[in-house]
Amino acid sequence: MLKDNFDRTINYMRISVTDRCNLRCVYCMPPGGMKPIAHKDILRYEEIARILRIAVRTGVRKVRLTGGEPLVRKNIVRLIALIRNIEGIDELSMTTNGILLSHYAEELADAGLDRVNVSLDSLKADRFRDITRGGVLDAVLRGIEASEKAGLAPIKINVVPIRGLNDDEIGEFAKLTLQSDYQVRFIEFMPFVPEDMWNRERFISTEEMKSHVEQIGTLVPAKMKKSGPARYFRFEGAAGVVGFISPISNHFCRECNRLRLTADGKLRPCLFSETEIDLKPALRNNGPDTEIRRLIELSIATKPEGHSMKMESVFPASDCFSMKAVRNRQRRPMSRIGG
Repeated sequence: MLKDNFDRTINYMRISVTDRCNLRCVYCMPPGGMKPIAHKDILRYEEIARILRIAVRTGVRKVRLTGGEPLVRKNIVRLIALIRNIEGIDELSMTTNGILLSHYAEELADAGLDRVNVSLDSLKADRFRDITRGGVLDAVLRGIEASEKAGLAPIKINVVPIRGLNDDEIGEFAKLTLQSDYQVRFIEFMPFVPEDMWNRERFISTEEMKSHVEQIGTLVPAKMKKSGPARYFRFEGAAGVVGFISPISNHFCRECNRLRLTADGKLRPCLFSETEIDLKPALRNNGPDTEIRRLIELSIATKPEGHSMKMESVFPASDCFSMKAVRNRQRRPMSRIGG
């Protein structure tokens, strides 16, 4: 197992398989979308599998496929099977918007996917359509149901509460855990957004989210085998759990164990950093495994101790939020990095 310069074991790789998406969520993309990465620049499945075979030798044991929307990539089930056949991968999961999940859930499970995270920001059909610019809520709900039947569990539902957009639904999302074994996770709004979407007033801290949830009932800490950055709680007698992820108000850098691989082959040691190491030249110029391993180890060595997107920098004490500060730190949108 490789450790970074701050004694953190790096055993988790998040892989964006595409920057394309079948939705245009208001906090993720401008109305007209974005120019996609050219197909020739996207990593081929065999290239992804090769990177992972080498990464396993450095200690990577957990893999998550992201996007964009991973299910829009052709033959995605084949990639699942390729990864599942790599000895040393203990956990393989996927983050999806769920629109196509009902069509793929059984195939994904048969190919070796362990579970899914579904991004869902409203339980109201009209609002969901507005937030996603055209998405159909029923398609996502059918996808969640199909995933349960296929055994892609426990299902995690990721919610980004945004003031004035969907914050009145925090309680309704939390109630989903009363009868179903879901992990509903509330994630703080982050500055990977079109400029007109990001300001102080829209941000809701974890503590405020938790206070909304506690109006339903008392929360008690939930013991979880693997919790990652989330802090989990449970209502007494509930089937599922509620989680809170606080990248801005209470960042989790001390426990960070991950690298990110972008769809065009760049390793990012930190979500909030612009540091990237391009693996594609070595892959496509017939570089040896030792060179690719060296680049992976270099990425781990450049992993910072912590990110700079903290409350005091994102929201200055003057109450005058500077979008320039975010632009200076973040030049690649989330759909290009991988959620």
